[in-house]
Amino acid sequence: MSATGQVIEVTIDPKGQSTVQTRGFIGPSCRQASWFLEQALGERTGEQLTPEFHQQESTPQRLTQRP
Repeated sequence: MSATGQVIEVTIDPKGQSTVQTRGFIGPSCRQASWFLEQALGERTGEQLTPEFHQQESTPQRLTQRP
């Protein structure tokens, strides 16, 4: 894995079929990260979403008290 834990893996089989798999991305950020590869490889024939896709990025919450 990379230092950030995000990986894009491209596999091309002997028949020329390619697979793009992302790891370590939360929510739809994986689509943004792999978009350029999908464009270069051609038309998408399928998609399988991981459990991470359905997660939401956590954002720090700040609580303030009013007097």
